[in-house]
Amino acid sequence: MLKNTFCHLTSIGLKKEIFFWENQIFSWQDLLAKINAGHGKRQRMPAHLKCELEDSIQHHAAGNPKYFADRLTSKELWRLFADFRHRAAYVDIETTGLTDPDITTIALYDGRCIKCYVNGQNLDQFADDITRYSLIITFNGKTFDVPIIESFLKIKLNQAHIDLRYVLKSLGYSGGLKRCETQLGIGRGNLTGIDGWFAVLLWKDYCRNKNIKALETLLSYNIEDVVNLEKLMVMAFNQKISRLPFLQIDPLPEPGPPEIPFSPDLETIDRIRYSSAFSGYNGY
Repeated sequence: MLKNTFCHLTSIGLKKEIFFWENQIFSWQDLLAKINAGHGKRQRMPAHLKCELEDSIQHHAAGNPKYFADRLTSKELWRLFADFRHRAAYVDIETTGLTDPDITTIALYDGRCIKCYVNGQNLDQFADDITRYSLIITFNGKTFDVPIIESFLKIKLNQAHIDLRYVLKSLGYSGGLKRCETQLGIGRGNLTGIDGWFAVLLWKDYCRNKNIKALETLLSYNIEDVVNLEKLMVMAFNQKISRLPFLQIDPLPEPGPPEIPFSPDLETIDRIRYSSAFSGYNGY
């Protein structure tokens, strides 16, 4: 899809891009050929286009999605996915709350391997591991996960970043991650009804009572988030390409479920739900 994209070029919007497709200009090479064929004629395309197209080809070959991410709007960043999926990491954090939060756990999934990071154990290792990826995919990560990670771990995440919140909203799916999952038919099994605030309670139970089952439940919830991000990203990509005129792009296959190393403990969940019912907990 990315090689069919022109809206990252200066002065080329979505309407002009569709005009190119309508006139059988489907790729960067097609447009370059058109520009080269126009030399010496009165009607020429802007000179900068040739340089930008050549830069696009070079950055794509070099595996640099940041070049394109800096030139696409948030709603169009989905175009990076198929070309750089092999260099992508799905990232989600859990915290101690919404006000001046500490990170409790981070889950990272690259479509093959799952990694977990726990405060007080191996949280600092995330800073090294994330450098292996040139694209990160989150839900609401631009305003929540990434700023908190950068502040808490004192690092800078310079990768290209697809925030699915904006991509899904452009497709008509609004609300939080769980609501978008429900609208797209993704279930959570034993984790149904668990939300971000319940994750805070799980962490508190782990810290206060040394309940390892609470931590494992929290990690299984955190991992479920990143695994579902891949599903949502594939669904969003396929819906996006299906709505494009003049292009014939094969949809991506639905990803298979990975083996999740932790399971939610139903006894812990029920106990926290019971105790929180008396403290006015209603979720968020």
